[in-house]
Amino acid sequence: MKGAAEEDLALRHLQAQGMKLVARNWRCAGGELDLVMRHGVVLVIAEVRKRSNTAFGSAAESVDARKRARIVRATRLFLAAHADYAQLEVRFDVLALDAANSIQWLRAAFDAQGY
Repeated sequence: MKGAAEEDLALRHLQAQGMKLVARNWRCAGGELDLVMRHGVVLVIAEVRKRSNTAFGSAAESVDARKRARIVRATRLFLAAHADYAQLEVRFDVLALDAANSIQWLRAAFDAQGY
């Protein structure tokens, strides 16, 4: 599984939890948002990461401060471009896949404070 296949797996996982897809691989000058989901009154920005080898850290650990800043910047641009979602609460989740494609879902993995 590479890239899109992992995102497909993560998307199905989130949809099974009742979330609706808003956007996938939304790109802007500031970066990219893997999955933008709606869960009631919450807009969930989901970062999908996979690590087959944890020698340099886990998939979840790979979402470092620099990556979080890029996601927050891209989210701000997404909200500016899609005003109909601007009033929703925003949550940043990470879906970390291991070598066996088991998903570790970190809800509210980080927030926009400081970015």
